[in-house]
Amino acid sequence: MTDTAVARALHGLVDLHCHSGPSPFPRRFDHVEAARDGAERLGMRAMVAKSHHHNTVMDLLAMSGRLAEVSTEVFGGIALNSMVGGLNPHAVRMSLYMGGRVVWFPTISSGRHIDCHPEGDHFPTATVPLTVDRIDIAGADGELKPEVHEILDIIDETGALMSAGHLHPDSIRQLFEAGRARGLRRMIISHPNFVIGAEPEQCLEYVRLGAFIEHEIVMYDPEAAMRWDPRSLLEWIERIGPEHTVLASDMGQHNNPPPVDGFLRVAGALLDLGLPEKDLRRMVRDNPSYLLGLD
Repeated sequence: MTDTAVARALHGLVDLHCHSGPSPFPRRFDHVEAARDGAERLGMRAMVAKSHHHNTVMDLLAMSGRLAEVSTEVFGGIALNSMVGGLNPHAVRMSLYMGGRVVWFPTISSGRHIDCHPEGDHFPTATVPLTVDRIDIAGADGELKPEVHEILDIIDETGALMSAGHLHPDSIRQLFEAGRARGLRRMIISHPNFVIGAEPEQCLEYVRLGAFIEHEIVMYDPEAAMRWDPRSLLEWIERIGPEHTVLASDMGQHNNPPPVDGFLRVAGALLDLGLPEKDLRRMVRDNPSYLLGLD
């Protein structure tokens, strides 16, 4: 399929996972430049700016003048790593009530990430000295910490999207069970087959709890660092179902291509492998639009 045909299929996409800058990790471009590229080449409807280190809502407020000139809506959020105080309800409340749309539970501070994925091996090295403490969502008794419940209450109040971050699969199930008990309607897990190590059967359990499964374009782009086979991505989509799946870029790093290029190549590969266009549009447009509360 030609790039033009793929671009038409991707038109209006929503990228829930863009690693534009500023960031202590080296980035290809800032949030405005990422949004402009998506708007100009794919008519991108919306984008979420993600940082492992800080509340990106403040970035976007500072860039509001430049963002006003771009048709793509850009949203921010907060990742609950040690740099923001870990499981910090105060930081979550500020982020969401100032316009944030996403809360990521610990990513680089999760035990899973620290144990199996130190810096290096397809993960960028910070440009400044950083310290990272391990953040667990459960206490010694195995129960979720009180701060987790307070954070879930804030997410519920604001209708934000809750991401499981890079937690262990068992911790993700525990978090999603608590979210479901509160009636949360927007929950997601990123790259289950990278860092997290969740099997398809576990992901089907998350889906039954109301979660969506997000897969990352960066893992399957032949021009990016990882270069996994798109056939394995198609197998995941067929197993979980496009109605429960989201495709996001997880791109913006200085050593990877722009997200738009990754979307074009990986979406084209999936369509060539037989993925119906309607399923592609559902995963890149309809499902993420719902998760951000755009529709």
